[in-house]
Amino acid sequence: MSSFRGRPPPTRDRVRLSSSEKQAAVAAAKDQRPEYDNDKLLNLLRSAKGELAGMRLIHMHLSLLKDKDPASQTVVRTIVQELATKASYLQSFNLSNGDVIVLYKGLKLSGVTDICQKVEQVFLAKTTLTGANPYKEYSLYSIMELTLNFINVIRFVEELQAITSGQATGETKPPITLEEMAKLERQMQMFDLSPFLFNQGIANLTPGIPTEEEMEYFELYISIKLLQERLCPNFDITANKWLFNYFTANLDQSVLRALNHGLSFMRGRRIGININLSTVISTGFVKFDERLPIDFRGQVVLEISKGDLIENLSLFNEVVDFAQDRKYRIAVDGLNPFWVTNFDLEYLNADYAKIFWSNDMLEMDPKFEQYFKDRIAEQDRCQFILARCDTISSLVYAKNAGIRMVQGRAVDNILRKGISVRDAIATAGV
Repeated sequence: MSSFRGRPPPTRDRVRLSSSEKQAAVAAAKDQRPEYDNDKLLNLLRSAKGELAGMRLIHMHLSLLKDKDPASQTVVRTIVQELATKASYLQSFNLSNGDVIVLYKGLKLSGVTDICQKVEQVFLAKTTLTGANPYKEYSLYSIMELTLNFINVIRFVEELQAITSGQATGETKPPITLEEMAKLERQMQMFDLSPFLFNQGIANLTPGIPTEEEMEYFELYISIKLLQERLCPNFDITANKWLFNYFTANLDQSVLRALNHGLSFMRGRRIGININLSTVISTGFVKFDERLPIDFRGQVVLEISKGDLIENLSLFNEVVDFAQDRKYRIAVDGLNPFWVTNFDLEYLNADYAKIFWSNDMLEMDPKFEQYFKDRIAEQDRCQFILARCDTISSLVYAKNAGIRMVQGRAVDNILRKGISVRDAIATAGV
């Protein structure tokens, strides 16, 4: 016979909650579940590319702490809120790896640095860092100009989101097909490329030039990786060489159309454009040339890949004649020490030659390395650029090899701190 006589059994407690109490309970339960802002931050970065002028970023690398504290993100956001009342804009994002990213406008760098150092002191008083952060710095925090570092930031967040969502499988994607390329081509005609258009500076190390002239030019480029992830994430655009060349030719036209809509964001700077030789003789480039603002005439560098030059040497000579007539400069892109020693770049009338840095350059045979340096010294008119410099050692190598210009993440990191690249290299070389 049941012992239940109209009352709950002793082991149960039936409680009626008011609607406000229920809402509070739901909120409390929700707070116990980790919520991350990866998607929110990605959507903001992708949609607001044209509105990032003046935006700066703080990246707190809490995931690098040896002894992690589940409450660390809350601690950081609480301290950073000291800045909120002084900023014209400030928004914090908790990332799934434990990091915190803060976007802000309208704050003095000194005040932001003070707060970041305060956060660093709080955590490093208890534990240590496990290694360098994604920007190759041994610091718990990074402060950067977002427009100059946009691609590095969005790559970091996208890769993190892929890991979090389980999409980072490491599987090779199939090569893009003709059918998919046709779909991609139609999309490109209507697609806004501005969120995928970036610029990276080339610093001139020549002694004695004024600091304001240290930046030789800014390379404008489209991130193929980000574009592929957005428009055809299930295929590899680069796997089929012929289709990739066809794709880049169409991409060139889209970039030219985007630049025709305005170059005001690069006003006062010399710019470089990655471009196919076939594009330079196309009607699309003629329209671009006709609409080029007067103050950009003589300030545009056409960057031609080494492979395109080798396969189309006669066309390259035509482009050089056209460039000289219309006051464009020519850069040959994608060289290594072997090609530097085998190309007569001045005979080709190249104004710049871009060498891709590799750690293998530190292990070159001494005789070949001397020949490589001699070839650089012999070229009077063609100026050499060491690109993809990710470390200070690559910048020091450029200086010692007589290469007067450098480009890469190491350069970006130095510029972000407001330091002269020449001074940074001189200090590192001591």
